[in-house]
Amino acid sequence: MSAPLEDITILDLTHVLAGPYCSMILSDLGAKVIKVEQPKTGDDTRHFPPFRKGFSAYFATINRNKQSIALDLKDGADRVVFERLLDQVDVVMENFRPGVMERLGYGWDSLSSKYPHLIYGAVSGFGHTGPDTQRPAYDMVVQARGGVMSITGEKNREPVRLGASVGDIVAGMFLGHGLLAALYQRQKTDKGQKVDVAMLDSQLAILEHAVAITSETGIPPGPSGARHPSIAPFETYHTKDGLMVIACGNDALFKKFCHVIGKPKWAKWDEFATNLARCENVMLLRRKIETVTLTQPREYWIELFTASGIPCAPIQNVAEAMRDPQILARNMVVDMPAPNDDRPFKAAGNPIKMSDQPDMIVAGPAPMLDGDRADILTWLDQRESGKSSTQ
Repeated sequence: MSAPLEDITILDLTHVLAGPYCSMILSDLGAKVIKVEQPKTGDDTRHFPPFRKGFSAYFATINRNKQSIALDLKDGADRVVFERLLDQVDVVMENFRPGVMERLGYGWDSLSSKYPHLIYGAVSGFGHTGPDTQRPAYDMVVQARGGVMSITGEKNREPVRLGASVGDIVAGMFLGHGLLAALYQRQKTDKGQKVDVAMLDSQLAILEHAVAITSETGIPPGPSGARHPSIAPFETYHTKDGLMVIACGNDALFKKFCHVIGKPKWAKWDEFATNLARCENVMLLRRKIETVTLTQPREYWIELFTASGIPCAPIQNVAEAMRDPQILARNMVVDMPAPNDDRPFKAAGNPIKMSDQPDMIVAGPAPMLDGDRADILTWLDQRESGKSSTQ
């Protein structure tokens, strides 16, 4: 059975995380990804721990199912190879600081006139327009500037970085959306286009409740710990032996929750009768709930609430999440080959499940630096030969 993107070839100049994460998603969907790396050093993440026999597990898990060719775009012979590739691929991706590709002679204006079919995907800290395009950025920089850190952490304490690299990963996701839209548009127009995604833009785009609160009240929200600022009860609660999450997203769920814990009258109190009232009295609500939850261990409440249809969860660490039966049943932990080792790397699987596609159970390997040069050049010769025979 054919994969959705099996006819699409991506020339991926990106490095570290945002771009490689995007191309990983597209490769999981069947695209052929040719990773262009700097000779000798390669992608920076090749040098990020943890290592297995000298090979970075970080690099491996973000660059599965890709091919690698090392090209110096300032070298004449390598530029010839690069331009041959540009003529054969559907998408070129880069995450250099704006202007770098122009100085190399491969900016969008130049490429679009020479390769009108080509789709150009660019992901950068601040985008290709605006006053700060040349400023450097990393994940934490855009989390800070984009507002995410201001609402992350505990009240009256310093803001903290979100543990996952959402500055990079969300930008990579948006780039993937943009590239797929451009590919669809090309079917109708037979022309490529540029997709410009900024990490900073992507941070503001995910602040759904914070933007609404700020625009309507004029007061930006601060950190609220594990508590949702607009829904209650919707946070962590102590039990007899640890913390758990309880999330009642509407009045009907709260009424059911009160009945399950043996406190049906709470749902009729003025302080708790509506979600707005519960948000205004959230500390009182928390104290009341914990007088009940502290009487039994966490697993007791998980089983009781789950059986009653009340959203809840234990707070699991990453190792526990990777052993979770539901996660394993969805093939969200996959094996992938590790160079020079019989023991595979463990990686996150593909969360996109499609009815006509077999789910990924074992991922393809990450490439060795320049390890696919011969295969890529052979593929290029075959493509060029096929193209000339049809002209």
